[in-house]
Amino acid sequence: MAEAEPDRRDPPFDFCSEFLQFSAKDTASRWLAAANLQVELYAHLAEYVPKILCLGPSGCSSREEQREEQREELACQLLLLAPLEWLLLGEDPATGLAQLQENNQPSPLCGHVFKVGEPTYSCRDCAADPTCVLCMQCFLGSVHKDHRYRMTTSGGGGFCDCGDTEAWKKGPYCQKHTPTTIKDSEEDPIAQLPVDMVARSCSIFSIILKYAVDMLTWTQEDQLPAGLEPPERGDNYYCMLFNDEVHTYEQVIYTLQKAVNCNQKEAVSFATTVDRDGRKSVRYGDFLFCEQAKTVIVRNTSRQSKPLRVQVMHSSVVAHQCFALKALSWLGQIIQYSDGLRRILCQVGLEEGPEGENSSLVDRLMLNDSKMWKGARNIYHQLLMNSLLMDFKYKKIFAIQFAKNYRRLQTDFMEDDHERVVSVTSLSVQLFTVPTMARMLMVKENLMTTIIRTFVDHLRHRDLQGRFQFDRYTAQQAFKFGRVQSLIGDLKYVLISRPSEWSDELREKFLDGLDAFLELLKCMQGMDPVVRQVGQHIEMEPEWEAAFTLQMKLTHIISMIQEWCATDERVLIEAYRKCLSVVSQCHIGLPDGEQPISLNLAGHSVETFRYQVSQDKVSIHLPVCRLLAGFHVLLSRTEIASRLPEKLPLGELSPPLLIELPLRCLVLCAQVLAGMWRRNGFSLINQIYYYHNVKCRVEMFDKDVIMLQAGASMMDPNHFLMIVLSRFELFHIFSSADCRKRYACRETNKDLVQQNNTLIEEMLHLIIILIGERYVAGVGLVEPFDEVRREIIHQLSIRPMAHSELVKALPENGNKETGLERVIDCVASFKKPGVTGRGLYELRPEWSKHFNLYFYHYSRADQSKAEEAQRKLRRQTGDDTALPPPVPPPLCPLFASLVNLLQCDVLLGVEGAVLQWAMEPRGGGWSESMLQRVLHLVGMALLEEQQQLENNSEDDITFNYTSKITRPGEAPNTSGSVLALLESLQNAPHLEVHKDMITWILKMVANIKTIRERTSSTSSVTVTHGHGQEEMIRDKDKAERKRKAEMARLRREKIMAQMSEMQKHFINENKELFQQTLAELEVSTSGDLEHSTSSSEPSCSSEVCVGPTRVGRGAERRDLVTCILCQEEQEVKCHGRAMVLAAFVQKSTVLSKRRCCSIPNAERHDPLFMHPDLSVGIHTASCGHIMHATCWQRYFEAVQLKEQRRQQRLRSHTSYDVENGEFLCPLCECLSNTVIPLLPHAQTPDRSVDHPSLDMWLKTTSQQIAALHHSYKKPPSADDMEPPIPEGFRLDFTPLNPFSSSIIEMITTFSMSTYKVGLKVNPNEQDHRVPVLSWSTCAYTIQAIERLLMDEEKPLFGGLPCRQDDCLSSITRFSSACWTSASLQTLHTHFIRLFAALVPCQQVENTPSILDIDMFHILVYTVLSYTSVHSLDQSGRNVIDSAHIHLLQLITVAHMVQVLLTSTTEEVCMEQEGGGSEEEELACQLYNTLRKHLDGILPDVASWQLWRCVKAGVFPFLRAAALFFHYLNSTAPPADLQGAGPGQWEAVCSYLNLPSNLLQMYQSQQAVLEPLIHSWCAHPAVRQTLEGCGFMVQFPRESNRLIDLPEDYSVLINQASSFTCPRSGGDKSRAPTLCLVCGSMLCSQSYCCQTEVDGEDVGACTAHTFTCGAGLGLFLRVRESQVLFVAGKTKGCFYPPPYLDDYGETDQGLKRGNPLHLCVERYRKIERLWRQHGIAEVIGHAQEANQTLVAIDWQHL
Repeated sequence: MAEAEPDRRDPPFDFCSEFLQFSAKDTASRWLAAANLQVELYAHLAEYVPKILCLGPSGCSSREEQREEQREELACQLLLLAPLEWLLLGEDPATGLAQLQENNQPSPLCGHVFKVGEPTYSCRDCAADPTCVLCMQCFLGSVHKDHRYRMTTSGGGGFCDCGDTEAWKKGPYCQKHTPTTIKDSEEDPIAQLPVDMVARSCSIFSIILKYAVDMLTWTQEDQLPAGLEPPERGDNYYCMLFNDEVHTYEQVIYTLQKAVNCNQKEAVSFATTVDRDGRKSVRYGDFLFCEQAKTVIVRNTSRQSKPLRVQVMHSSVVAHQCFALKALSWLGQIIQYSDGLRRILCQVGLEEGPEGENSSLVDRLMLNDSKMWKGARNIYHQLLMNSLLMDFKYKKIFAIQFAKNYRRLQTDFMEDDHERVVSVTSLSVQLFTVPTMARMLMVKENLMTTIIRTFVDHLRHRDLQGRFQFDRYTAQQAFKFGRVQSLIGDLKYVLISRPSEWSDELREKFLDGLDAFLELLKCMQGMDPVVRQVGQHIEMEPEWEAAFTLQMKLTHIISMIQEWCATDERVLIEAYRKCLSVVSQCHIGLPDGEQPISLNLAGHSVETFRYQVSQDKVSIHLPVCRLLAGFHVLLSRTEIASRLPEKLPLGELSPPLLIELPLRCLVLCAQVLAGMWRRNGFSLINQIYYYHNVKCRVEMFDKDVIMLQAGASMMDPNHFLMIVLSRFELFHIFSSADCRKRYACRETNKDLVQQNNTLIEEMLHLIIILIGERYVAGVGLVEPFDEVRREIIHQLSIRPMAHSELVKALPENGNKETGLERVIDCVASFKKPGVTGRGLYELRPEWSKHFNLYFYHYSRADQSKAEEAQRKLRRQTGDDTALPPPVPPPLCPLFASLVNLLQCDVLLGVEGAVLQWAMEPRGGGWSESMLQRVLHLVGMALLEEQQQLENNSEDDITFNYTSKITRPGEAPNTSGSVLALLESLQNAPHLEVHKDMITWILKMVANIKTIRERTSSTSSVTVTHGHGQEEMIRDKDKAERKRKAEMARLRREKIMAQMSEMQKHFINENKELFQQTLAELEVSTSGDLEHSTSSSEPSCSSEVCVGPTRVGRGAERRDLVTCILCQEEQEVKCHGRAMVLAAFVQKSTVLSKRRCCSIPNAERHDPLFMHPDLSVGIHTASCGHIMHATCWQRYFEAVQLKEQRRQQRLRSHTSYDVENGEFLCPLCECLSNTVIPLLPHAQTPDRSVDHPSLDMWLKTTSQQIAALHHSYKKPPSADDMEPPIPEGFRLDFTPLNPFSSSIIEMITTFSMSTYKVGLKVNPNEQDHRVPVLSWSTCAYTIQAIERLLMDEEKPLFGGLPCRQDDCLSSITRFSSACWTSASLQTLHTHFIRLFAALVPCQQVENTPSILDIDMFHILVYTVLSYTSVHSLDQSGRNVIDSAHIHLLQLITVAHMVQVLLTSTTEEVCMEQEGGGSEEEELACQLYNTLRKHLDGILPDVASWQLWRCVKAGVFPFLRAAALFFHYLNSTAPPADLQGAGPGQWEAVCSYLNLPSNLLQMYQSQQAVLEPLIHSWCAHPAVRQTLEGCGFMVQFPRESNRLIDLPEDYSVLINQASSFTCPRSGGDKSRAPTLCLVCGSMLCSQSYCCQTEVDGEDVGACTAHTFTCGAGLGLFLRVRESQVLFVAGKTKGCFYPPPYLDDYGETDQGLKRGNPLHLCVERYRKIERLWRQHGIAEVIGHAQEANQTLVAIDWQHL
């Protein structure tokens, strides 16, 4: 490879002279004069193309590669394309193209080709079909933005349909594309061009297009077409690797590393380019060198599958192929300037060559599509879209060519190893969805038949009967089956819009297509038959999915064919005939070989044949029968059956045969439910599930029901029911003479009895369905609207549902519509969601009366839920709990005789038998469900009779159910009538549940009797009277119910009173126990908040938390806590057993004002001074659960042991990382990684000591520091004066450690955790930074919580949950004690350096300036480290409280100076009226002092503005200090700070023992502070920062928020679609992901953007978290509409996005496509989680709840 390097870099230098000498204009002139333009052009290309393109290996770096590409582009433009443009235009291209564009009348078609991931919009009201889409710009400028629209992201390749009048019912144009003048569609745009230009463009286009086609379809690897051979030919070859969809990225990367000796990064880059462009050269050199690489690649990839395609190609061939692509792109750009040029290109492309058929250039491209690589396909497809598909005349010609070659193209696609999106076959969506085009192709090219036949030909596996056989598919066959399904998609496009007018040719070709389709369905009829397994379980689950996949894909096609037929009577009649003849062919073999039998029951007899579902073969696939059922309904709906019966072959119908197969199918379902097929495994259960599932049921279960209804309406009802009983294998039960005696007495086998019970229930359920299901237009007199409404009513009767649940429960039509929106508002009311959950629809009460318990689309589970919900509702409203059948709509004439089933003798016999069995309370021979179904049937019959009586005259009444149920049974069954049985069952104690229903039935009987008796008088009077009587009985019932409800209420109240009395009695008896418990409760929840008023301390109003006058809670209050593990109680004492609090420590950038500022070097980083930008802090949180340290250690050891065992077994992640010390809290399973020791409260202050002044204390402390400094000097020099040591200050003193060993051990444990997390280093107890990081987490956590309370407008005290309160209290007390576990010298050194930053000292160097220190951190550090210095003071003066107040005052003044220095109030504000207050004057005085020290760098600002600025800037610091000292000194807060009222400033100042005018401190101590202020200002860094050299933070620091998101989600999608991967040369990112913290868009989940972090490859998101969020990130995956939380490399989870549709639901994955809008409350919730540092906890809980999340490689996202 090295040898080729100079070769690549030489040509540009040779070219310089060529560039200068070359004239495009002259070249064009020479060509124009040439006799043979093609020869001239080819000679030019042969000379220059190999010189410009493909001159060596790819650039080593991406920058070098980009530079190479730019050079190639420039050279191509100047030397190759510019002369072509001169020749085409005859003038300077810039002028010529502008002129062309000006004269062009632009096409009203938009034609914008979609990029991958770009948003597309489809109007649900106006689009002709769902494939009609608009780009964002056209959509926003169209009328459709105010309609119901669907938004999706494009897979790339389609184009915008704006301007296509056939795509839109209305509003076809947006504002931009509305045609200004009405163009004559026949006008030829070529006529607008100059004649000579037309001639030139014809010849240029044909030469260039032929050249490109020749090169792209060229198969020789080292030869070129005639005329293109290079002048000199070197031994330069490329080893070219091609893409396929078989090998994975990993396989390709591994192979390349072996074959071409490249590193991982280069191999990833190669693999990414191969995947994107379809091919990539992986080696450059001589032939043998490249051949060697090819051999290795082929050998390595041919083991499991076919090898990767590799070719060794001569560099000149590759160069010409590259230029061919550039030439095609150039043609695409040129034709955009003129419709005339576009048409010329179309002519040239489709012109037939000398070879005749399929010889045009476009044909050649199409037919060689599967041989080309991805990049070439994309470019020529793009050209076809920009040319042929934008010109309607040539679009038609192209469509005809496409249809002619359809079979061949599809066959090529089957063998192709590329996805459909890059296959030419995907253009079918552009051609077949245009209705006129689809019809034209159907008529001219018989397209429908072609598609179906091609489809059938590709499914070759058949059984002996010619049915499809899918079992034991090989991987290759399965792959092919997946591909074949795209043909069904094409057929769907052709049929998607119904014709409004039919021509004879269309009828003929459609019926031809129907013949082919019936052949296809015939191959499916009876496929995958099953036989019941008896004895042993099935060994291998049979294949069932392929058949159902096929059924699902064809469902919409079947429905569409029926819709087409419904639009034309002739077509429907002919289709019915054809279908009936195919059904007859399928039925031929049914009775053959079966034994004929005669069935006799209730005086009726019927002939049939013996067949048992439980013993013989049965199949669930009956598409031909079901299509016939569909046509039969259409005959009824279009009234052809009644108008033109003579044209229909109704005489050929054999009802018993028609019902046979559907009935078998339904019996199979019943037997599976009865448990008879349980040995057949899951495959059968799955088939039954899908048979009833909403995706399949319309053309499966529903059609079987219709077929049975059709059969029953044409047969004697008794005969029909006898066949049903026979097929259900129940005939013997009901035909026996003593059938009414409990048949179970004879049966001893309990399982068999149970089985038969279930079968009887299912058989009765089927009869209910057949008679009651009339909501199909054509069966009942209803509209489709009623059908959808009924579905919704029954779904909402189960429970309130979200919009998406309802949509899923309703069948979609071919246009993906369910009709839900038209209906929903009239039957349901919408409840909006809160911050969680989703919006729900609730059924309006007035629609409950339409509820049918035996609705045929209910599963058993749905039915019981709905029954329970409806009974509950009725109880609440005080109605009876009967659920009678609703009033059904009338039947259509063709199905009218169905009602006779209700009054036939066989059904009456069955009803009587079941009611008789029900008389026996303990009989196993019947079930309550059975009885309930019989009662329902009786109710249906009574309703039918009542309706007939009300609606018809006396002579027309044929239904006489009441008279039949009052007759007793005939001999030999002389038992009581149905009515008599019902009357005796009404008060049966064992049927209490059914009492209301039986009462309702008896009332109905009485009502009908009354009506019949009064038929002599007018029918209207009859009806009203009948109703009146019913109303009266109802009112009585209601009154009775109310009385019972009132009694029940009184009884409940009495019981509640008794229980309350017993509780009081118990408490009085156990008073001591109760008070003790209360006391403990008070202690465990922060008792700090209450303060005993009886103590001798000052009252609440003067409470102070710092200084000698502070009010301490004192150590005298006992602190009792309970261990959650051993439940033992323990007092928190210094010398007791250690108690600990589970906690989680993490790095945080939530408060950061300067992100992406990572720690330089963890080993050398000095964390003593925190910069005010708070770039990275350490946050500690706790769940608040307490344990003994020993209990926790035992628990953690057990977790470690378990983890070791688990890793050996499973080797997968868990939600916590034990190696990093993580564990789940034993009680709440909250993620934790350390424990905080619990320490007792601070001592009460010593009031006997004099309080030294600030001046005095500063002097003493300075002396102590000097003494310490001197003693630590190594080695002390002889001439050093020993500084004076203050009285009682002993340098050699070692203070006693006040804590027990177990507490010291836990202090060390927590210190190590903060050290490890904060610096990402291994534990080292000797490191001097350990205590600093412990103090740091205390300061940062307090600051974070103060910000949170401020932003949420909660009070400073009392607004925190217990867990945060306990956590702050424990951290602060721990921080005050952690000096005991570190060396005193370390702590003293820290204090000396910290103190020097405030009070300058010559001996301490490199102190930061006042602008580079966060004042709250330095306050916490100095206060906590001062204890170690004070511990050496043995004088007996306890001045620690004095030190605290002086440090607070000193640092507050320093902070005020910091605020004034950084305030940028440059805007000129009006001076306020009147004299300034004292605060303003003092602020002005201090500010002027600073200006004097800094020589006027600071601007002049109004005094009132200065004070306002100081007050606002210092307030957060004071609030944080108040929290700190409250927890440090255990002081109860004042009442003012426990609420959020006014006066917060004064209350905080008073609580901190500071004057409310803080500047008084400066005034009163001016002599001491003035020199300090001067030294602060004199620091050189201050001036530099103010002059703009450093990073300056302004106060108050604004709280960080997550980025602002757009209100409309499509804006985000649009941003993401234009985002290109930063690493792969302008390629579109596949998973653009937005960081919600900083707003960066990242290329996630792809190899191209992986980077190395800590020696491991991680994806863009994970890498970003380490710079932006200290390892924690919040992202929005734009194309999935999904929020992603990531913590570290192994943890992450998905979280609901803040975008909701109009129905209050998220749409993760953008599957539904409803418009999404930002829900501000939900976004604030995510923000609150982030600011509360709760993301890691959410991830932990999510991963514990869902183990699949643990397995995801989060680091690759």
